[in-house]
Amino acid sequence: MKVTEASLPFLPLCRRLVPNRPAILSTALLKATALELAILAGHALLYPVGMAQERRGTVLEPPAPEGTAKLPTEARPPVVLLHGFIDNRSVFMLLRRSLAQHGRQRIESLNYSPLTCDIRVAAELLGRHIEEMCERTGSSRVDVVGHSLGGLIGRYYVQRLGGDHRVRTLVTLGTPHSGTRVAPLANAHPIVRQMRPGSPVIEELTRPAPGCRTHFVAFWSDLDHIMDPLEAARIEHRDLLTQNVQVSGVGHLALPVHPAVASGIRQALDTARPGEPAAGRARTA
Repeated sequence: MKVTEASLPFLPLCRRLVPNRPAILSTALLKATALELAILAGHALLYPVGMAQERRGTVLEPPAPEGTAKLPTEARPPVVLLHGFIDNRSVFMLLRRSLAQHGRQRIESLNYSPLTCDIRVAAELLGRHIEEMCERTGSSRVDVVGHSLGGLIGRYYVQRLGGDHRVRTLVTLGTPHSGTRVAPLANAHPIVRQMRPGSPVIEELTRPAPGCRTHFVAFWSDLDHIMDPLEAARIEHRDLLTQNVQVSGVGHLALPVHPAVASGIRQALDTARPGEPAAGRARTA
């Protein structure tokens, strides 16, 4: 089942930056490039802060003010944030703050090693982390937000490692779901080769996934310089429940930090799904 962009109530907010007029595309590209460079500079300063794994605990984030979220606060699962290639958890600093201010009380970022050479291995690490998080928090399911490669790791865990019983919603930001051809010189790194169209990992994700319980929301941008083609960041799979959300005027690095995208992520995570229990607590024997 596929849900088109037109059915998403937060889409106008994401599209407000650039109207659908080719005459201003070059201006939008210049603005997006300038924003990407500013974000890159800022992220370079924050990068050392995010190199270490964050401390795990049960300390709650500050409660959020009253809002209009559809999912009751007590039913909101924990959120796991997954960064992209050669990055770390510092990329999610603003998104994490936004989620906490709107009622997400349990948020954790997972750093995987920059030396990781296999998406499958990273997906297994994610699975172990989610199991530990569910045991520690008492929640039966989690939500996952993955930027770029992080989204592909999350999807592999859900589709190929049985993670759909743990992941309620997977949000991906600029993730090469069908593979990207950008930067061919980077093929020296094995994990980059796995993100190419037609790679064994990409082919595995095209296989049938009947009964998959996870809801997928894929944000893709018309100015994402990492996606070649741009539509590679969309999820097209007959067995998956998906929403593909086009974002205009936002580059690849800006996706995890842009306030309009953060608003869309919050709404995607706060939407109640059919058949969900009133609370996200695990059953006890």
